[in-house]
Amino acid sequence: MGKLSGEDLKNLLSCIRKDLRVIVPPMPGYDSGVHLLGDKYVVVATDPCINVPNEWFGWLLINYAASDVALAGARPEFCTINLLAPLWMKPSGFQIIMGQVCIAANELNMAIVRGHTGTYDGISKPLGVCTAYGTVAKEKLITPGNAKAGDVILCTKAVGFETLTNFSLTHDMLAKRLFGAREAEQLRKLVKMESCVNEALSLAEIEDIHALHDATEGGLTTALNEVAEASNVGFRVEFEDLPITTEMIALQKRFGLSLDQVLSASSTGMILAAVDKEAQTIAEETLRKQGIPTSFIGAFTKSKDRVLMWNGGCTSFPIVADDPYLKILSSKV
Repeated sequence: MGKLSGEDLKNLLSCIRKDLRVIVPPMPGYDSGVHLLGDKYVVVATDPCINVPNEWFGWLLINYAASDVALAGARPEFCTINLLAPLWMKPSGFQIIMGQVCIAANELNMAIVRGHTGTYDGISKPLGVCTAYGTVAKEKLITPGNAKAGDVILCTKAVGFETLTNFSLTHDMLAKRLFGAREAEQLRKLVKMESCVNEALSLAEIEDIHALHDATEGGLTTALNEVAEASNVGFRVEFEDLPITTEMIALQKRFGLSLDQVLSASSTGMILAAVDKEAQTIAEETLRKQGIPTSFIGAFTKSKDRVLMWNGGCTSFPIVADDPYLKILSSKV
């Protein structure tokens, strides 16, 4: 499970010709592309949806791509939907998913423009792909590649947030044993926080927010490394400031996860932001008003080192993500 390595992705994209109309072309660390349209930028993002709770499949399909558009400072306005399924999938199965898709699109006031639907040999479970797009004024565009040395690192929600929430939805009894009945039920109700559209748009309005990224596949590990690579900076992270919950620690013990795996756990819904110190208070207040948990976990540095401070010392922050999401959610016990 997971993305290609940065080097493999660069090789894959090397055949794409340059085009002056494309402002942000496909490249590692960027979850949306940008092209010119008149005097505005069009932000485009595309994402797959697979291995998620069935009752939220269509909703998550819309919000995965919409969140990436919003993180660039653009309000998601339009989308296309591609639904592929095994040969055994009945029309009623597609109808259920499209009902979920339409609810999600209506919540965000997004128009569904086009799509494709079909069953295919070789596909073992439903797979969706959503492409979302919206426009943003040139001066309002935000990318992961503009973090500055000295910026504080803000992250929202909890490490492994998506993993915890989806585990509670798909493994109800085990989640109750591990977390407690009340805590597991609370997590089940937080699935809509796997979207970060609204808080991303709010943060994008703050002048001294320099970079935004989400922590999806590969969790905090991938997100931090991608921002550092794209911005040509390093970072220092304080372990004690990381939002690692007791529920995540319970999962760590139950599945024998390493610290690297905890930091790499899929955290869709978490925003990672590079924030000028002068904007730290307003960013925190903006998120507080929306009920979004916020942590400041360190800072980006001029040095290219990527450091995790803990136990009175320091160690290298993991470079390559080892995401345990599939291992955890595919568990049969």
